[in-house]
Amino acid sequence: MEATLQVWLDKLFKCQALNEEEVKKLCAKAREILQKEENVQSVRSPVTVVGDIHGQWNDLVEMFSIGGPVPNTNYVFLGDYVDRGFYSIETVSLIMCLKVRYPDRIHILRGNHESRQITQVYGFYDQCLKHYGTPNVWKYFTDLFDFLPLSFLIDSKVFGVHGGLSPSIDNLDHIRTLDRLHEVPHEGPICDLIWSDPDDRVGWGISPRGAGYTFGEDITARWNHTNGLTLTVRAHQLVMEGFNYNHNQQLLTLFSAPNYCYRCGNQAAIMEIDESFGSMILQFEAAPRSKGDQVRVTRTTPEYFL
Repeated sequence: MEATLQVWLDKLFKCQALNEEEVKKLCAKAREILQKEENVQSVRSPVTVVGDIHGQWNDLVEMFSIGGPVPNTNYVFLGDYVDRGFYSIETVSLIMCLKVRYPDRIHILRGNHESRQITQVYGFYDQCLKHYGTPNVWKYFTDLFDFLPLSFLIDSKVFGVHGGLSPSIDNLDHIRTLDRLHEVPHEGPICDLIWSDPDDRVGWGISPRGAGYTFGEDITARWNHTNGLTLTVRAHQLVMEGFNYNHNQQLLTLFSAPNYCYRCGNQAAIMEIDESFGSMILQFEAAPRSKGDQVRVTRTTPEYFL
């Protein structure tokens, strides 16, 4: 199987999509791995945390050149691998293939775009139908998305999730008891974890997205304190610098799709956490269009250790 996976990876790193039968086999193998993982997946440092990718294959490959290749670098992805970008098939196939090839070196969470309903609206379904002539590949992947973990915990100190917090969840043990093996529901704690956003106002609020909630600094502070956390990190929102600390630096938003939708002009960012639990933010721009051009990378070191 390793030889086959390497052949697939060689194709995917050239932005060549797998055929339908190869995708079917890849998803079956990935399901075997993901169904054994917990709702709160434990991860050990050193690790690099990645935000939304959204089908931007060129920028994903550029990110690996900046952060380091798998398996040399341990990665956690916060979700939203598909939709919006031109290469959702190649992007999600590459991430899943790396997960199967190096299951202990790459960890992947579910985002709000890893769902049947959302992918029928924002591009992934249409890309699959156009490329393969049938929706089968879309179905293989969306069935697989049901098995993606909901969150991660790095060294019992940093909690990661795609969207945010939930008024239905007080502690990590509540997340561990949830039944995640189905489509993202329209409401409830799983929906909240995948859809919610931080807000400047205190307490809980109604989300303008129509799913999940907004939550204030008091909510984040209580969550981190109750669970013995130093930081909660999430993705889900475009931030122009690629990262943004909220709630008195208790919450970090990461966004890893530079020049989102090929028009927003934003930087992207990833977060490196080393063995001493020091952290560094790496900001980068969109992958160059011409060979020989280099992406400018900025390293930002916070003043504190996590």
